[in-house]
Amino acid sequence: MTDTQEKICLITGATSGIGRATALALAAMGMTLILVGRNERKAAAVLHQIQGHSGNANVEFLRVDLSDQGEVRGLAAKVAKKHDRLDILINNAGSRFDNYLESVDGIELTFATNHLAAFLLTTLLLESLKRSFGARVITISSGAHHGVSNRFKAYWQPGSYDRKIAYGQSKLANVIFTYELARRLVGTRITANAVDPGGVATNFARNNGLLAWAKHLVYYAGKRELITPKQGADTVVYLASSPEVEGMTGQFFYKRKSIRSSEVSYDEQAGLMLWEMSEKLVNKITG
Repeated sequence: MTDTQEKICLITGATSGIGRATALALAAMGMTLILVGRNERKAAAVLHQIQGHSGNANVEFLRVDLSDQGEVRGLAAKVAKKHDRLDILINNAGSRFDNYLESVDGIELTFATNHLAAFLLTTLLLESLKRSFGARVITISSGAHHGVSNRFKAYWQPGSYDRKIAYGQSKLANVIFTYELARRLVGTRITANAVDPGGVATNFARNNGLLAWAKHLVYYAGKRELITPKQGADTVVYLASSPEVEGMTGQFFYKRKSIRSSEVSYDEQAGLMLWEMSEKLVNKITG
């Protein structure tokens, strides 16, 4: 049995795009997978594909709306009850919305889905991660985190909503959260890193209509940077499985290399402020 065959890995947003490609690759390595998503039909297709390609039967799907904090708490409870530990957590799920929308908890939906879900799930699963010998938390960000402020605006008003800023800030939050998490986990065996997967040809943003989706693809195609989900997942799979990155933490990866993220992402005061704000938004008791 190899080291990867002993690993238990949870992937959010696992039914399409980068999440699906990551799941297929890690399943082929023999990992036990917990796939999280909202679409059961897509999940069935992923499970069938995994069975056909790898024969790995240690794969389960849990239907969860990650923008709903109650469902995130339920997910964490199920994982902690069924598994004695968690070795890898991949916070991949993400969305972008053209118009102002709120989650069931009354929080702007982009921020709720892209940042708060990852924050809440990760913090709820910390004890499970600590029981692993060398757990890894991998959070998917984006190049869109560049050029936005680290003074987060989680309380958007419908009349002032800017979809580009809202999305960019949620992706910046992914990076800053990763760095703050890494600082808080010093002395443990858990590492935390963020990833820019690049411009991937997926169904991302298709919920906003075909025109918005097409603009996303054309933008990256025009820069000759449009890549397949498998290519986009490569660095995620690398961080989840490679012994080369063992012990590496608090870094931002692109094409398997640790690179500089935006300058504002390194502001430790912003990290503290984001953490405190996130705790309040998920009703966590600090102390």
